[in-house]
Amino acid sequence: MATTAVTTTAETPAPVAASGAGTAPLVRRRRGRKRLTDALLPIGVFVVLLGIWYAITYLVLDPARRFLMPAPHTIITDALLDGPTMEKIGEALGRTITVTFVGLVIAIVIGMAWAIAMSQSRTVERSLFPYAVALQCVPILALVPLIGFWFDYGFSSRVIVCVMIALFPVVSNTLFGLQSVDRGMHELFDLHGAGRLTRLLKLQLPAAMPAIFAGFRISAGLSVVGAIVGDLFFRKGNPGLGVLLNNFSSRLQGAELFLTIIVAAALGIAVFALFGWLGKLAVGRWYDQSRDAA
Repeated sequence: MATTAVTTTAETPAPVAASGAGTAPLVRRRRGRKRLTDALLPIGVFVVLLGIWYAITYLVLDPARRFLMPAPHTIITDALLDGPTMEKIGEALGRTITVTFVGLVIAIVIGMAWAIAMSQSRTVERSLFPYAVALQCVPILALVPLIGFWFDYGFSSRVIVCVMIALFPVVSNTLFGLQSVDRGMHELFDLHGAGRLTRLLKLQLPAAMPAIFAGFRISAGLSVVGAIVGDLFFRKGNPGLGVLLNNFSSRLQGAELFLTIIVAAALGIAVFALFGWLGKLAVGRWYDQSRDAA
């Protein structure tokens, strides 16, 4: 009887170990399938969109009007592989990138300072937040003539338009993150007699990082839009993508116009992805893991 008991006790953990060893490859296979699915789904959607594009070009539009939506291979042959066209787009892209990042950096600095000031005082928040909302709601096209009169029609005006369009997401997301810290953590800092600055630097800002970088990503895309919009209306100085869009449109150069639109969209995606990557570096993987656990 004693021998049987000892044998049973010794053999009991074995199925658990075998179960754990068998579960790990299954989890890895599921993760691999999920990654493959995540990669294939956008490709599938892209193929469907290409099919719709070709259908519109060759089945809907008359041959004389196909310049309105040239086929993808036409864009490649007539614009992407054309040296002078790519030289123009490359130079304009460089200028648009400069305006985009200058405006975005200024928007981040002003927006974070604005949000931090409002997070420290209800009175300041009630006084300043309505103006942030008003800045977001006022049509930027209504302010373009005034900006041109006051700051000329060159680089400075383009940057100002970019800042005005990209500012609100930084303000709103940063304020939301700073005000969303758990009350228990505030009480813990109260128990240790932490000052306002210590609480801001060691509690509120670290806890608000996911929301802050979400605002940065939104503003990154909007800054590209602001740079192109400013370029469309302020034509002095070196032209950017906005001026090229207007020129190709007025000359009915469909392939060149669509290629410029694709380049502008790619710039927005690249800036968005850049700040997503920076957010991963700043926040780490703990935020994604906590969401998965929830």
